[in-house]
Amino acid sequence: MQRTVFFISDSTGITAETIGNSILAQFEGVQFEKHRLPFIDDAHKAEAAALRIKTRYAQTGQRPIVVNTMASRDLCEIVAESGALMLDVFAPFIGPLEDELGAKRSGMVNRSHGLVDFDKYEARINATNYALSHDDGIDVDYGQADLILVGVSRSGKTPTCLYMALHYGVSAANYPLTDDDLDKLELPARLRPYKERLFGLTIDPQRLAQIREQRRAGSRYATLEQCRWELAQAEKLMRREGIPCLNTTHVSIEEIASKIFDRFGIERTMF
Repeated sequence: MQRTVFFISDSTGITAETIGNSILAQFEGVQFEKHRLPFIDDAHKAEAAALRIKTRYAQTGQRPIVVNTMASRDLCEIVAESGALMLDVFAPFIGPLEDELGAKRSGMVNRSHGLVDFDKYEARINATNYALSHDDGIDVDYGQADLILVGVSRSGKTPTCLYMALHYGVSAANYPLTDDDLDKLELPARLRPYKERLFGLTIDPQRLAQIREQRRAGSRYATLEQCRWELAQAEKLMRREGIPCLNTTHVSIEEIASKIFDRFGIERTMF
C-alpha cells in the first residue's frame, strides 16, 4: 500500500514533518510518498496547495493525507476543500489551552519558528561556530566545551555536535581517536583535563565500513578488518577510562543527543 502525505505549515514545516513522521512510522506496512509545503500563509498559497493535493488525489485515486500546522482556520478550510484527510496537529491542544488560560488563539501565521529571542539565537550561532571550530580536533582548546564526543572516524560525532548546537545551544567539541591513540590504549593528554566532559560514540563494524566506503572507496580505512580493530580498541579504551559510551548504529541523532544530555544532567529546551 502506498499513500501520499503532505506536511503543510504557515512556517517552515519542520514541526508538521517531525510530528507527522513520528506518527507515520507506526504504520510499517504502508509506503508514504511525502511532500512538504512550507509558508502557506495566505489564501492564494492555500488555494495552490489545495489544487496540488486535489490533483494528486485524481492521479492516484487514493485520498491524500495532510499533516497540518497552519494557525489560521480560514487557510485550513481552503486546504480541506481538496478532499484530503486533514490531521491538524494543534487541534487537540488549542481548545483545552483556551479554556485553561481564558484566552483565545491568535491565529497569526509564521509564529512557530520566528526569531523572537535574540539571546537564544545568538547562543545557537555561537555554539554552532564552536562545534565547527572544534570538529575532529581542529582546535584543542576545550575549556569552553559543555561536553566532548570521542570515537573513531565516522561514528557520528560531527552531526551530533552540530545538532546539539543548532537546536539547544550546547557547545560540543569532538575528538577522533587516531591509530596512535588506539595503539597506546591511552587517553590523549589534551583530553585528560576534561575527562568528566567526555562521552564516547561507537558503531557496528559493518555499518562503519559501509559509511567509510562511501567516503574513501577501496581504501584500507574502509575495510571491515580495520573498522573492527579500531572499534574494539576504542571500546576497550573507553571501558578502561570509565568513559560513558553509546552505540549509534540504530539510534537517531535526536535520541543520541537526549541520552547524552541525560548522562550529563543537561536540561535545555529546544530553541
